[in-house]
Amino acid sequence: MIIFFGPVGAGKSVQGQILAARHGWRWLSTGQLLRDTHDADVLKKMTSGELIDDETTNKVLIDALQRSEGISRVVLDGYPRELSQAEWLMDNLSLCNRSIELVVVLEVPESEVLRRLSLRGRIDDTPETIKDRLHIFRDRMYPILDYLNQNKIRIIHIDGTGTVGQVHDRVEAELEACSLV
Repeated sequence: MIIFFGPVGAGKSVQGQILAARHGWRWLSTGQLLRDTHDADVLKKMTSGELIDDETTNKVLIDALQRSEGISRVVLDGYPRELSQAEWLMDNLSLCNRSIELVVVLEVPESEVLRRLSLRGRIDDTPETIKDRLHIFRDRMYPILDYLNQNKIRIIHIDGTGTVGQVHDRVEAELEACSLV
């Protein structure tokens, strides 16, 4: 399993989807998986910006991982977002015969995130909201990365600036260096 980390607007989903498509792997986004449940309560919470509880998120994720059993690798996007989720994932990987082979952290400066999200044009993508989300991301990301590092999970940092193709080339080069492609 390869996990993508990065702030909102870093390109995790785009890079994860390209990587999965290129190699015949499965891309799993917890946000997409939750939307696909069509659970009215989950959708209502997501629409209002509420976080979905860990129990629901974990169940949806483990179900998707188990359904992906015949696929050599899974690219995970949007999970874990909390240290408790990282701990749960490490404790439950055996349920789906997976291991975390690599964590890819896409590094994108705040100015570039602001530029990218302004182009996206969502009403909730104000500079203040984006800065708040970046702060929350950094606050939660470092304990997760520390935990994964303590558990001997390989973590690489990749420059997430430039074109989609340039970033993808960097991702591919790192995966080759790690003997994953």
